[in-house]
Amino acid sequence: MMLGFLDVLGTAVFAVSGVLLAGKLRMDPFGVLVLGVVTAVGGGTIRDMVLNDGPVFWVRDPTDLVVAMVTCFVAILVIRQPRQLPKWILPVLDAIGLAVFVGIGVNKAFASGTGPLIAVCMGVITGVGGGIIRDVLAREIPMILRTEVYATACIIGGIAHTTAFHVFHLSSQHASVLGMVITLGIRLAAIRWHLKLPTFELEGKE
Repeated sequence: MMLGFLDVLGTAVFAVSGVLLAGKLRMDPFGVLVLGVVTAVGGGTIRDMVLNDGPVFWVRDPTDLVVAMVTCFVAILVIRQPRQLPKWILPVLDAIGLAVFVGIGVNKAFASGTGPLIAVCMGVITGVGGGIIRDVLAREIPMILRTEVYATACIIGGIAHTTAFHVFHLSSQHASVLGMVITLGIRLAAIRWHLKLPTFELEGKE
């Protein structure tokens, strides 16, 4: 029950992040809808396609798709002045959604019979895939290619989840909780203390 609620919450928050970016770029309502929905369900769609686990999750059960679409419509009507929102709300909710999506991705991979490495990859893809599509459509450098501690949190949380389940034989539920807590903790720490990854820069003569 709690995981289902967090999944819906993560879907809604990811959709809002797409809506906010679309608003900054002055897109029309259809563009806002597209950007919001692909942000919310894009990662899971890529995961299911890679795992050949079709039809994809939102075709089998359209709940997440409906949540994403309704969130977009509500956000268009309600969010007129994003600056009036406390700055911490969206990043924190985004971190919660990210952690849940990574856990769902790892579990989905194990259910499909994959090994630990692929499970971690599917967790990361589920967490960050929608954001990548959003940023590409908006012609921006994806967040995971910048210095944000974002995909790194997914990787570490996914490894913890996979290790707990595959090596220490914890139940799927307990391994999921462990992985999600670690992903969330790292991401929240990065937000709180503005943690960044070092940049890779090549110097050369012009």
